[in-house]
Amino acid sequence: MKATIWHNPNCGTSRNTLARLQAEQGLDLEVIEYLKNPPSRDKLVQLYRDAGITPRQGLRVRGTDAEERGLTNAGDDAVLDAMAADSRLLERPLVETKKGVRLCRPAETVEEIL
Repeated sequence: MKATIWHNPNCGTSRNTLARLQAEQGLDLEVIEYLKNPPSRDKLVQLYRDAGITPRQGLRVRGTDAEERGLTNAGDDAVLDAMAADSRLLERPLVETKKGVRLCRPAETVEEIL
């Protein structure tokens, strides 16, 4: 099975999720450091739709200026536009497999799609 993780190596939860994926036998793993290679706005739409969450639920507030920018109360389009312009606003890690997409916080959430 193929899996893609949008990963931040500076994040403990992201590292734990990546370690779990690397331990999975037979997994074709793609690791995308989203701060260096951010997903497009269209890809974000697809990821959040497939995860069953809103863009605001995928918004990283801690360590960002999301609250100051009013993004915690903004609509989906404004949040997506901000995320597309600044990938630091993405909560991580996002993992995609043929079984779906999960925002893996906590890291054990990845089990749902393996």
